[in-house]
Amino acid sequence: MPEMYTLGFSPCPNDTYMFAALIHGWIDTGDLRFEVFMEDVETLNEWASVGKLDISKLSFHRALGLKRHYTLLQAGAALGNNCGPLLVAREGFDVQHIHQARVAVPGQWTTAHLLFTLFYPEAMGKLFMHFSSIEDAVLDGIADAGVIIHENRFTYQDKGLVKIRDLGEAWESQTGLPIPLGGIFAAHRIPGPTLPVLSHLIHESILYAREHPAQVMPYVRQFAQAMDDAVMQRHIDLYVNDFSLDLGKKGHEAISALEKVLR
Repeated sequence: MPEMYTLGFSPCPNDTYMFAALIHGWIDTGDLRFEVFMEDVETLNEWASVGKLDISKLSFHRALGLKRHYTLLQAGAALGNNCGPLLVAREGFDVQHIHQARVAVPGQWTTAHLLFTLFYPEAMGKLFMHFSSIEDAVLDGIADAGVIIHENRFTYQDKGLVKIRDLGEAWESQTGLPIPLGGIFAAHRIPGPTLPVLSHLIHESILYAREHPAQVMPYVRQFAQAMDDAVMQRHIDLYVNDFSLDLGKKGHEAISALEKVLR
């Protein structure tokens, strides 16, 4: 008899790319079936506090505080080098006055917020908002600066914004480790023997996407309609990497280093 699990991930290209084969049955999932909930990662972070979903993409910032309730799967993570959040502003912004600035941040529980707080603890004027609204908030003067994530790292310059600091680069310089942004977590109510099966299926789904782009990309594009194809592909290339296939030793070292920041 099929086992049905709820599965949450974001509509961002890296997530839809990774999960396309899994949720469409393009790979053999055995007795496992999935009911998909597609939401912004901060919504998924909030749902995690009440255990709404069986399996979910979560920011490491949120998930590391919920270890009693969730187990990290080995596949599906967004973790790597040169892929961290960026602090951006309009030309002329003086970062020495950041303690007085209004800074737009993509959600309280995002790893981006954690990194910004780590490197700018004096910044108190945070404005939490959806990641896709941050560039315009800075351009329109609603915020003096903003922490951008996802595909916005490829578009901010075209909109006239300048990079103040690469927070992922700052993390890598300080730790010598890649930056762990988000991962796929399974609620503890899922039987233990099922966890490696889930990791294997996500691993296979990613490999399928790499081998069958013509089949997978229309699904990805469906949720990235406002995004240029070149930006969409750069997004996937950056956030879906070898760590997504398997965290490995270095991936776990990076996550442990991030956890120490939270203590």
